[in-house]
Amino acid sequence: MAFQSEKPAAKTPNIVLFFIDDLGYGDLSVNGAMGYKTPNLDKMAQEGTRFTNFMAAQAVCSASRAALLTGCYPNRLGISGAFGPNAGVGLNPKEETIAEIVKAQGYATGIFGKWHLGSDQEFLPLQQGFDEYYGVPYSHDMWPLHPWQERAKYPPLHWIDGNKPVKEIKNLEDASELTPVITEKAISFIKRNKNKPFFLYVPHPLPHVPLAASAKFRGKSERGIFGDVMMELDWSVGEIMKELKAQGLDNNTLVIFTSDNGPWLNYGDHAGSAGGFREGKGTSFEGGQREPCIMRWPGVIPAGRVSNKLLSTLDVLPTIAKLTNAKLPKEKIDGLDFSALLKGDESQTPRESFLYYYRKNSLEAVRKGNWKLVFAHPGRTYEGSLPGKNGQPGPAPEDHQFPRALYNLARDPGERYDVLEQNPEIVAELEKIADAARDDMGDDLQQKAGKNVREIGRAVRK
Repeated sequence: MAFQSEKPAAKTPNIVLFFIDDLGYGDLSVNGAMGYKTPNLDKMAQEGTRFTNFMAAQAVCSASRAALLTGCYPNRLGISGAFGPNAGVGLNPKEETIAEIVKAQGYATGIFGKWHLGSDQEFLPLQQGFDEYYGVPYSHDMWPLHPWQERAKYPPLHWIDGNKPVKEIKNLEDASELTPVITEKAISFIKRNKNKPFFLYVPHPLPHVPLAASAKFRGKSERGIFGDVMMELDWSVGEIMKELKAQGLDNNTLVIFTSDNGPWLNYGDHAGSAGGFREGKGTSFEGGQREPCIMRWPGVIPAGRVSNKLLSTLDVLPTIAKLTNAKLPKEKIDGLDFSALLKGDESQTPRESFLYYYRKNSLEAVRKGNWKLVFAHPGRTYEGSLPGKNGQPGPAPEDHQFPRALYNLARDPGERYDVLEQNPEIVAELEKIADAARDDMGDDLQQKAGKNVREIGRAVRK
């Protein structure tokens, strides 16, 4: 009898979802990063499909994470920005997450890393469908060492185990344990759940500042601490992939790797690269929302493929639902199933349009195909200011007045050449999409309230 290195394929796949913090489009060596290598992610791209038009739903932390886990534009859920430790709000427990829909199918569910969807207990992962949680409740710069601490008054930052705070993260040496501890916890989860289907969510807190790498990687790159951190994150992906193979699960596991938003460019040598796209984190230009995305599932997803079809983190939930035979959430979602495209059918175009909302509820741009209409709006810009150094930020004005403009992203991915006057019919088509969105979800820029916006979760405090 021939030796079989893999277990027989189960009916539905395991899911491993990596969601990296502030990783830019240009931060993987397969996308052109310099000064360090990401060999495990490069190999994942060789063995799977790289999606080059994959959009984070919004270019900021809590909003982006809410969209990934629910398949909804975050403003539909009343969510915007990045929640502080004492915000008193979070993802409404009534919303259904990926964890909840696959758990109903018998999946084990675990999250190891950064949550950032509410730090009150009623909003933590165990109340949103996860069986296990070990990680940080919000961004690890929200701690007493923050340069704005006198104004912000951040409380001590702790690891959370389940619902309980445990070890405090007091300094950068403690923060250097983030990536290795999360990796260790994720590997343990795989070992303990190898005999049942599982959903493993790994939202790494780095390379969000403050940067910290363990002793094993410190000083190893030519790019300084940022490169060291990227090398360690790549190592983490490699260790988790290695464990899947060791447990005979590799051929029946869908692995997804992407990021929550683009790089925080004003941090200079402590920030990543948008890979030539315009602007970065906190903007509705491509540098803020177009993210690296690699998906791998041997024998199912074509190896070595590059797909340029428009997709978004919104589409992850309905695609996982299709692949796991799970029921979609009862309430309206915005994501689209791209499972056929994922498996190699390039004739499929599940997503034709995309909405660029930012701030509380401002529709700053809309896209159909390769055409993108940017509406006049005030916003963040990194251009015209020198970036900071050594972990200190440079200026990033929030009130720059961006004009109305039309860009053809097929010819002008850097959004530099406004062709609005030359294409009135395209503008009219995009305006119709925008008007429908304003009716549905509202638009602060036009002082319009949406008809189909749901309530954010609000903490009940005694």
